[in-house]
Amino acid sequence: MASERRTNGPRARVRENFFGRSRGKTLRPLQAGLLRDVLPDLGLDLSSPAPADLRELFADPVDGVRLEIGFGGGEHLHHETGRHPGTGFIGVEPFVNSMAKMLVALGEDPRRNLRLYGDDATLLLDWLPDASLSGVDLFYPDPWPKRKHWKRRFVNERTLARLARTMRPGAPFRFASDIETYVDWTLQHLRDHPEFEWIAHGPSDWHTPYEGWPGTRYEAKAHREGRKGAYLTFRRV
Repeated sequence: MASERRTNGPRARVRENFFGRSRGKTLRPLQAGLLRDVLPDLGLDLSSPAPADLRELFADPVDGVRLEIGFGGGEHLHHETGRHPGTGFIGVEPFVNSMAKMLVALGEDPRRNLRLYGDDATLLLDWLPDASLSGVDLFYPDPWPKRKHWKRRFVNERTLARLARTMRPGAPFRFASDIETYVDWTLQHLRDHPEFEWIAHGPSDWHTPYEGWPGTRYEAKAHREGRKGAYLTFRRV
């Protein structure tokens, strides 16, 4: 499960590997240039301590900071940052090609309320101050469908402890997946956790996409293959 040791932060530890490969096909020159020239300014540097107030990470005033873990193609994150310009967002995506696609989108339609991080989300969570996040999204994460790989699913006791520490009371944790075993897994882990409660009154609550939901390419692929998504919301108590 561990892949390499982090050495550039204040608390060196073994990186946890919740994702597969970090690179895909060769990047186009534009994408490679954006990663080289633009990402350093948008990216977060964990070698320095996090500010006590995460709102200091953004040039414009924001009323809170939300986190999206594994933003993939960036469709939802880019959409949400545009819908909520007064909220700060941090997007995490270790897959280099997806990060490059996001940078292309930002070049066409910039977002001053967005910061990016291109590595293991748990390193970022360990860097963040207590009760600093006003919401966390985890949409269509790698399901690791084989039982022997379930330990690599992002939702587990360790990551939930990190989320509980960094989320404000009342903050929502939203999870979407089209893999039934991962949905059941997540429900079990969150319902058993004393610091989260499931917000649902009936089946329509988790069969209906979130308000303003733009869809994602992973969701579209699932629909083409005959699978439906489940949209769960939990509250940090």
